[in-house]
Amino acid sequence: MSKKIAVVGGGPGGLAAAMLLSSRGFQVDLFEKQDVIGGRNAELKLGSYRFDLGPTFLMMKFLLDELFEETGRSISDYLDCRLLDPMYRLTFKDKSLLARSEPSAMQAEIDRVFPGEGIALERFLKREGERFEKLYPCLQKPYGTLSSMVSRTLTAALPHIAMGRSLFDVLGSYFKSEELRLAFTFQSKYLGMSPWDCPGLFAMIPYTEHAHGIYHVQGGLCRISDALARVANENGARIHTSTPVRRVLTKAGTAVGVELVDGEKRLYDDVVLNADFGYAMGNLFEPGTIRKYTPDVLSRKRWSCSTFMMYLGVDKTYPDTDHHTIVFARDYKQNLKDISQRHVASEDISVYVRNSVITDPSTAPAGHSSLYILVPVPNNMSGIDWGQEKWKYRERVFRLLAERTPFGDLQQHIVKEVMVTPSDWEHKQSVYQGATFNMGHNWAQMLYLRPHNKFEEVDHCYLVGGGTHPGSGLPTIFESARIAANLICDHYGVAYREATPYRDLALASV
Repeated sequence: MSKKIAVVGGGPGGLAAAMLLSSRGFQVDLFEKQDVIGGRNAELKLGSYRFDLGPTFLMMKFLLDELFEETGRSISDYLDCRLLDPMYRLTFKDKSLLARSEPSAMQAEIDRVFPGEGIALERFLKREGERFEKLYPCLQKPYGTLSSMVSRTLTAALPHIAMGRSLFDVLGSYFKSEELRLAFTFQSKYLGMSPWDCPGLFAMIPYTEHAHGIYHVQGGLCRISDALARVANENGARIHTSTPVRRVLTKAGTAVGVELVDGEKRLYDDVVLNADFGYAMGNLFEPGTIRKYTPDVLSRKRWSCSTFMMYLGVDKTYPDTDHHTIVFARDYKQNLKDISQRHVASEDISVYVRNSVITDPSTAPAGHSSLYILVPVPNNMSGIDWGQEKWKYRERVFRLLAERTPFGDLQQHIVKEVMVTPSDWEHKQSVYQGATFNMGHNWAQMLYLRPHNKFEEVDHCYLVGGGTHPGSGLPTIFESARIAANLICDHYGVAYREATPYRDLALASV
């Protein structure tokens, strides 16, 4: 009889794990407490307007392609992925840069906005490509033992990790203008970190954008969750929505099943935990089970920023805008200090807007728009009263958009509106301290020092999602699912397909 696996949480990591494990012959039950799957990658509907709740950028599509291929499927049979060009618009105090996916076009755009600096793009792509080739295999392996830190793969990567240098420092090796550096470092927001604090090795994020592009999935990136679930179902996995788990059942330090909120207990050979890590440690185990990640220890960890969100159904279109627009605070460095160090609300904010109908008319009625607006803000360790502060942020957003973008009349055309604050992320979505990008990615919280994929506290329990290795962001979350699935297969002697080396996989996708 095949082994039985419980997956707790129907976010992208849990769904990818369910898809892989079910395709390898395991009996899989996935439990999701919400009435829809996806977690932070779910769909939000406001009447006829459709939004992604969370992620809106799909990078490293080649990784997702490979996961589908392993199950004998082609991603194109499940998802309509569109390469974006331009990728996004970046708006600074007195200039605007349109990020292009084709290198020669991007070089020309850099020279238009920052004369003489475009030539550095070729050097950036060459050097960061070398770095990525060495670092990418490190993202595909677990680091559950100290001996794993002296592996051949990691040893080969050590000269490329930019130890002691921030992401902003690394970009200074290529570009002179501070604003141009920021154009290649704003991606650190995917990690919930400032580019002045983010380790320099994460230059691989802007590299993979410019080397392999950014994709939109027609219907929204939430369709990825639907596709993962569909394949898992085809493989025999059972997905239970509106079925919250009260706790992971343990016996003598080993996970043996789950207890549902209705009191039903179900026994399994292994448990894959896709709940938010901080929330899970405080809520999904019997008191006394977790000794390493106590509430006091968790409070001393470094957590990412949070986000203030606005989802707006609007009765007009904005054809002169781009699919993705990022507007930097006038004093961006101070804005990031307010968020990550001072933990206070900023008057001078940065705003991201996705206008999905530019690429995907299906997300709103004809002649209308579904606008997704994100503002990085402090997590709930700040003590900010979001019941009051959200209205101030709402006005700041409209004021900034009116002053610095073509969305000047937006407020007059709102038909549907939902705001989501850090308090909502914590209390409605079970996100620890509202830290939407999970545990931070500083040196003290990576690799072996990050919660392990094979959970070190409880045997036969595996972690997937942004709170474990390799970290937050859709590609790394998918990779965490593959790592966990491989570890389970290793334990039971089940064969699986090895990951394709980056050089073969990525170059084939170009």
